[in-house]
Amino acid sequence: MMVKELSKTYDPAQAEEKWYQYWIDKGLFKAEVDQSRKPYTIMMPPPNITGQLHMGHALDNTLQDILIRWRRMQGYSALWLPGTDHASIATEVKVVEHVKESEGIIKDELGREEFLKRAWEWKKEYGGRITNQLKKLGSSCDWSRERFTMDEGCNEAVREVFVRLYDQGLIYQGDYIVNWCPECMTTLSDVEVEHEEKGGNFWHIRYPVKDSDEFVVVATTRPETMLGDTGVAVHPDDERYQHLIGKTLILPIMNREIPVVADEHVDKEFGTGCVKVTPAHDPNDFEIGVRHNLPRIKVIDDDATMTENAEKFYGMDRYECRQELVKELQALDYLVKVEDHTHSVGHCYRCGTVVEPLISKQWFVKMQPLAEPAIQAVLDGKTQFVPERFTKTYLNWMENIRDWCISRQLWWGHRIPVWYCQNCGEVIVSKEEPTECNKCGSTNLQQDEDVLDTWFSSALWPFSTLGWPNDTDDLAYFYPTDVLVTGRDIIFFWVARMIFSGISQMDQTPFHTVFIHGLVRDAEGRKMSKSLGNGVDPLEVIDQFGADTLRFTLITGNAPGNDMRWRQEKVEASRNFSNKIWNASRFVLMNLGDEDFGDLREEDLKLELVDKWIISRLNRTIDNVNQNLEKYLFGEAGAALYDYIWSEFCDWYIELIKPRLYQDEDPQAKRTVLYVVTTVLEKTLRLLHPFMPFITEEIWQALPHEGDSIMVTRWPEVCTAELSDEIEEEMTVLIDVIRTIRNIRNEMKVNPGKRIKAILHPLEESRLAIVKKGVAFIQDLARLEDAQIVAQLAEKPAKSSAAVVNGVEIILPLAGMIDLEKEIERLEKEIEKTQGEIERANNKLNNPGFVNKAPEHLVNAEKEKVEKYHTQLKALEDLLAELKG
Repeated sequence: MMVKELSKTYDPAQAEEKWYQYWIDKGLFKAEVDQSRKPYTIMMPPPNITGQLHMGHALDNTLQDILIRWRRMQGYSALWLPGTDHASIATEVKVVEHVKESEGIIKDELGREEFLKRAWEWKKEYGGRITNQLKKLGSSCDWSRERFTMDEGCNEAVREVFVRLYDQGLIYQGDYIVNWCPECMTTLSDVEVEHEEKGGNFWHIRYPVKDSDEFVVVATTRPETMLGDTGVAVHPDDERYQHLIGKTLILPIMNREIPVVADEHVDKEFGTGCVKVTPAHDPNDFEIGVRHNLPRIKVIDDDATMTENAEKFYGMDRYECRQELVKELQALDYLVKVEDHTHSVGHCYRCGTVVEPLISKQWFVKMQPLAEPAIQAVLDGKTQFVPERFTKTYLNWMENIRDWCISRQLWWGHRIPVWYCQNCGEVIVSKEEPTECNKCGSTNLQQDEDVLDTWFSSALWPFSTLGWPNDTDDLAYFYPTDVLVTGRDIIFFWVARMIFSGISQMDQTPFHTVFIHGLVRDAEGRKMSKSLGNGVDPLEVIDQFGADTLRFTLITGNAPGNDMRWRQEKVEASRNFSNKIWNASRFVLMNLGDEDFGDLREEDLKLELVDKWIISRLNRTIDNVNQNLEKYLFGEAGAALYDYIWSEFCDWYIELIKPRLYQDEDPQAKRTVLYVVTTVLEKTLRLLHPFMPFITEEIWQALPHEGDSIMVTRWPEVCTAELSDEIEEEMTVLIDVIRTIRNIRNEMKVNPGKRIKAILHPLEESRLAIVKKGVAFIQDLARLEDAQIVAQLAEKPAKSSAAVVNGVEIILPLAGMIDLEKEIERLEKEIEKTQGEIERANNKLNNPGFVNKAPEHLVNAEKEKVEKYHTQLKALEDLLAELKG
């Protein structure tokens, strides 16, 4: 085939758009059920439809794409299934805002049906934004299988699981704290509560210990809730209260006996270390109450007036009660002090009324029966965490898991499949909408108003997306999946729930590996956030440098589970790496011309040492990349590729073959080197493709090739016959010698074009043979006019520079290499200048005004300068001594 010419510079924008559309048009991302091949499956963690691509998404999806492209090229039927999450709360808030801005009406005025119509319209308009952004990254997902957590199939799966768990007695209704608006008389989701900093008070109240003169002091911003107190909590390690744990207190005014309980939720450093517990009116207190089986006494009603349980304060508004109660506490000497206090107060986003936490009936999943097999599966190694340390995080949470509240007071989401008969009160749980009550026959049925927690549907993602509850070919072939790639922040929310859901519904864990990656932080190690203004938009990086540069930057230095810092210099290094590959490929293509290797036989090849070396190094790199990807060491795999391509292939091999390329006396030698450099480049591009898919496709298409795309070519395999420790060692010696001569030339400021003399003294017999074999390379790349190889060195020439590297002594006579007098003069000036810099920096550091007042980083910078200048001074003095002989 005809070789194409590459443009002088690589244009990422043009290449990325062209090749992504090409891959789509050719259907290359599509996975097939193929019993002759092994399946390999990754489920994309579905981003919210409200989301925009951020660095976390970019990292997460780059890692998944590397794995799926690698396995696809290895011959697996590789499915990366994409999709988006309906994100109940976040989306509802967006739609509420949109409707308010565009139509000037609020959610309740619209009604549920009309609101949901607007929500679906909003999803249609904005929901695909993030998937389009993922395409710009190069994500090779099977878009023909794209799913949405509220599509028809997922909805069927959600209802199936709800009914199954209910029938098994694992779903039940119970009490839970909700945000309640006493004005709108409705529950609010957390995001519907607007928080404002308000000035208020901390009331410190004395609670007597029963049958004792002792007392404890608690502090509260809502004294009226104390009427519903059923306990006081202290931290189990707080030595001040060890003797009171299990004792009884007398609740002031109410004269009710309440226990002292030990709970780790208490911050012993905050306030007095004693916390009043009102399980019916505070979410944290509710949880403490559950842990210690404390009663729940509701003292504030739905309309924010006090209930009968408040006794003498019954019927009062909550704030009126507060005033009267404080007066009485003061009169009875229970009030210790009142402090001014600014705190965050939740208000209803609709009417601005202060929200009241109240107990409400909610739906729960009973967790212990589901958690036990999910714990055992991880202990048995059926699902493994990488890094392994996250196993402990998972087990700790699962072993202490509480029942899961799955109902949400929203309209957008999977509506709970429960209907209530308005005539007889029968509760009907059904996959299909019932037409009549199965108890009394009434058709007067009303569905539960609430929707399910978003994570309920996300928990089913690995199998609902493959067609479950139906027995589909996809489900039988692609489940269980292979690896889940995700951040550590959703181990509890999502990973754990997928594991117990997969086991309970499919009798198999949903994936054998959970790979946990860290966060992308800014250069100073801070979390990227809007408030800090330190976020980096991955789309801007793609626009400026290209997707391959972004992808390679994200894996550079990446270690499993560890956070990484985003540094501009890393981006530029990745961009330079792209340019290096491009320029090397242009060089190969320009020299290749119309050369055709169709008739080339192995016996026609005239392989030299450097050819065998680069072939061995390629095989070594293939093995290295494979091993690192198997262990999810993306950073190590990337580093191996970078070093091999930049240093060994571009800097050394291409330079070493130029004499053979630029001669016409030996056509066989020229054809051999063209064949080797072309085939090695083609395999190298395949090896790099999962990491940098666009530039590798662009170059590969210009090379002689077979097939439609590099992404469906065979992954390079290690040929053990081509591996040679001996050849690699020989080349390492030659490279070390050349590099050392170059370094000395650089230190001595020798004109780069000047050819000099060198004496090479191998210190071992093995090194003598290597140097003799490679002397032509040394002369050419070290710019030597003469390289004298000596087995025995009688005497070292006067005024020479010497070094020993890898068993070879190198001696460069200075006469004729440099102007000795001028170089001595230059070095003396450099020494004087460096001594002046040391003196200046020391004066600064000896100045108490600077050391005590300057920022710490400036003081440290001066100390580092002194250290650097001392190192520099010693090198200059050594060099001067060498020249003076």
